[in-house]
Amino acid sequence: MDSIAEHFHEGGAFMYPIAALGLLVLAIVAERTWFLYFKTSSKRDLFLARMRSLILERNVGKAVQFANQEESPLGRIVKAGLVKVNRSDDHVQAAMDEAALEEIPRIERRTGFLPMLSNVATLMGLLGTISGLIQSFAAVSDADAATKATLLSKGISEAMNCTAFGLIVAIPALVFYAFLQSRTQRVIDDINAAAVSIVNLVVLNRDKLGIAVEPDQRGGA
Repeated sequence: MDSIAEHFHEGGAFMYPIAALGLLVLAIVAERTWFLYFKTSSKRDLFLARMRSLILERNVGKAVQFANQEESPLGRIVKAGLVKVNRSDDHVQAAMDEAALEEIPRIERRTGFLPMLSNVATLMGLLGTISGLIQSFAAVSDADAATKATLLSKGISEAMNCTAFGLIVAIPALVFYAFLQSRTQRVIDDINAAAVSIVNLVVLNRDKLGIAVEPDQRGGA
């Protein structure tokens, strides 16, 4: 820890904004990891099995209640479609699309900031490097021969530490972005596939389930 603190101190003033960017990256990664791996996890297979069981038992009302209790994006999108099953197919699709427009941005939120923060951290490190070299050569030009080597070494140390710290923040930010973006897309794909599967099961079996489309809504939008 003492060595880290020493290198941080030697990096100069630009180390502080880079550190702030690092903390922001950690906060986004922690929040997105919790949201994508835990909060949006609806145990998809179990959810689908339970929904199919309720629907095939002609308990569409209970299926709606179960989807509502799920408290996940998948549950809310499925519920939006199920409550419209006595309307036309266009109404069902529109209801699901509207719910998806609310849920999907929540899933994608903040992940896109990570590559931007990575670039900023890299540029801040570069700016600190240039600043350190400018100060170093400016000090050397006015110094006597005995202190030139010391001043030059100090300036180069500041420049290199700043560069290194910027990269230490930037590289993990890009790696985390790749993992989180992949997870985000997987969650969205799973939600879309599962929601369409459940609602189609009801829509295509309205007659067997005893669901009649309202006459004044048939073919409507």
